[in-house]
Amino acid sequence: MTTRKIARALLSVSDKTGLLHFAKGLADQGVTLISTGGTAKALREAGLAVSDVSEITHFPEMMDGRVKTLHPNVHGGLLALRDKPDHAASMKEHGIEGIDLLVCNLYPFEATVARGADFETTIENIDIGGPAMTRSAAKNHDWVTVVVDVQDYAVVLDEMKANGGATTFALRRKLAQRAFARTAAYDSAVSNWFAGELAKDGDKEPPRRRAFGGLLRQGLRYGENPHQEAAFYVDGSARPGVATAKQLQGKELSYNNINDTDAAYELVAEFDPAAGPACAIIKHANPCGVALGKTLRDAYLAALACDTQSAFGGVLAFNTILDGVTAEEISKIFTEVIIAPDADEDARRILAAKKNLRLLTAGGLPDPLSPTLTYRSVAGGFLVQTRDNGHVTREMLKVVTKRAPTEQEITDMLLAFTIGKHVKSNAIIYVKDGSTAGIGAGQMSRVDSARIAALKARDAARIAGWDQPRTVGSAAASEAFFPFPDGLLTVAEAGATAVIQPGGSVKDSDVIAAADEAGLAMVFTGMRHFRH
Repeated sequence: MTTRKIARALLSVSDKTGLLHFAKGLADQGVTLISTGGTAKALREAGLAVSDVSEITHFPEMMDGRVKTLHPNVHGGLLALRDKPDHAASMKEHGIEGIDLLVCNLYPFEATVARGADFETTIENIDIGGPAMTRSAAKNHDWVTVVVDVQDYAVVLDEMKANGGATTFALRRKLAQRAFARTAAYDSAVSNWFAGELAKDGDKEPPRRRAFGGLLRQGLRYGENPHQEAAFYVDGSARPGVATAKQLQGKELSYNNINDTDAAYELVAEFDPAAGPACAIIKHANPCGVALGKTLRDAYLAALACDTQSAFGGVLAFNTILDGVTAEEISKIFTEVIIAPDADEDARRILAAKKNLRLLTAGGLPDPLSPTLTYRSVAGGFLVQTRDNGHVTREMLKVVTKRAPTEQEITDMLLAFTIGKHVKSNAIIYVKDGSTAGIGAGQMSRVDSARIAALKARDAARIAGWDQPRTVGSAAASEAFFPFPDGLLTVAEAGATAVIQPGGSVKDSDVIAAADEAGLAMVFTGMRHFRH
């Protein structure tokens, strides 16, 4: 394994960023340039000498460009082992010349899907020749240098300058890995899009094979803990969030920052900005305060009041543009990350004084109703499901108690149940007047979750100097049914007057009787929101 001189290069790219500078660098080192379609046109317009691929294949590009590089004179030039006698003989017999460098980035399939193109347009953006050439070149990396990322142009030119126009085996092997990873991610994007189209047509059978791919956004110092290695990859989808956000200031995001920021933004996106400002405060992927308000500042202060202790060092998410008056309040305590669709100049100026605070603007909110996929690893495989896009409306509520809830109780119940989608199970959420009063998350017993949420509310009242905790007169939500009356009675003891839950327990009648005896109003949703 040694250095290989680059004499002939085939360039065929959709993304022409940096192309002309790279091609000029190759030409300056005496490399013969071959190209296709629009790439060749761009090179000629820049004054570079280039041969069309049709001059090598002796066939014109045809069928709207679908067929142009799928030819033995291309793939033979990429795949030939030039020191192997029978390969060399075949090259001589059929007039095949070696191709030493392939520069190929693929049709923008992921971007086409992300912008919502129709079926026919999306199909035409499935690249065939590009992945085939890329795999050929990567397989034969002992002889061929393959480049699929714009970021590698400078590296290749530097190596060539340092090695008399040649590249090292170490670089070619690294570039080959990147090439195979690119085609794998590309094919996974295509197959998952097809699976989505089948599902739209009513095909509910799980795909026989699933693959997921991503592009490295950043290497992380460590994972959840310092002894774990980690990195952050993006999948190219258009879903606004931490993966698409622009970081305006602050330290590099950590693994836990990214996880918590995603949880926060997915939660706050449940609330339409047209209906008013909303704030969610997240700690360890669970909300410790969520509120709606007439102003963003009001929403933030109400969310903060739910649990000021847990909010310290937390992640804040807003459903609308972060303004200066809200930023002023935020700056009074330590916050790790803020994410919002945007931030005005006053907010940016005020938060700039907090050098370590990460401020992210996502440009929009994710659609909470979209059925995008989520996945997680298990030993020997991974689980895939559609995102929990279930949404309970007022019309879906079934009153099961003698007392019907008031309008305010219904409003608070719906808010509490929506928040419950984003709280680790078992979950109990108390809401009063548009903001959380207490949140109990992730307990093995639903009774314990109810107690913890009530305890949090009592602590909040003590810290704020209130006469009583805000669970008194609140609406409580359980993200899954109460299996026995004990959980419901614990909620009643905390002062809740209304309860929302899915129903469906074999003990529903006992739970309803307990609610009636306690004077509670209770509704069933018929939908649960387990979150593990």
